Amino acid sequence: MIYEKAPAKINLTLDVLYKRDDGYHEVEMVMTTVDLSDRLGFECLNVNKVVIDSENRFVPDDHRNLAYQAAQVFKEYCGIKSGVKIEIDKNIPVAAGLAGGSSDAAATIRGLNRLFTTNLTNREMEKMAEQIGSDVPFCIQGGTQLATGRGEVLDPLPPLPPCYVVLAKPNIGVSTKEVYDRVNFERMKHPHTKKVIKALNNQDFSSVCDRLENVLEPITVSMHKEIPQIKEQMVNAEADGVLMSGSGPTVYALVKQESKADRIYNSLKGFCQEVYIVHSLR
Repeated sequence: MIYEKAPAKINLTLDVLYKRDDGYHEVEMVMTTVDLSDRLGFECLNVNKVVIDSENRFVPDDHRNLAYQAAQVFKEYCGIKSGVKIEIDKNIPVAAGLAGGSSDAAATIRGLNRLFTTNLTNREMEKMAEQIGSDVPFCIQGGTQLATGRGEVLDPLPPLPPCYVVLAKPNIGVSTKEVYDRVNFERMKHPHTKKVIKALNNQDFSSVCDRLENVLEPITVSMHKEIPQIKEQMVNAEADGVLMSGSGPTVYALVKQESKADRIYNSLKGFCQEVYIVHSLR
């Protein structure tokens, strides 16, 4: 069996520009990976089928699972007739705005590329990933990137300066489709994406923190009072920057000092079951 890590992502910015003719939204996002990861294992099967094995009861074992979809797309693209078993050790919260399912799908494409020695390029894997979901192409390489189009047009950026990232997911579910359906372009305040990119180029941590922005956050906040409560706790504990990731409901805090990260973690532990201290990835 071979193994792949599937790291979570957070949005430093998330902007929605307009509704496209194909039904998707045109987006502009700065995303970066953090070191909270699922671990996936892959092995060949003699029968031509995809088997998902996970102890997490929230992980489906059929076509609803993005890793399952990725394996099917990979097998068809590469003409693979053998089956594959995928073990998923889940650490990233499910339906959290952290691209856990998308990252599992990307890890599946990378893992099967190694398992079957198909020698695909990153670009080939990203094209494959486009068929599965909007965040999956980003998750092929991860790091820090500007994602445009529906998320599949990628430009690498300098990494987020080294820092602690405190993630807090309240015990609620958020429908990404419902959040996007409530987007109101006339009332939207767009992020200063270019200023965030400039701050990353200058490795100016403070300026990155000052310009974190997500146009979906006010929509999700209007539906779930827990999110502003988490943000307030983080701000009161002196986080350097605070934002909701993706369509939510996970909120993260960026901090330079470990003592502040611990303080934020402890202040939230009674309020949220799922709280993590992780690091930005270089």
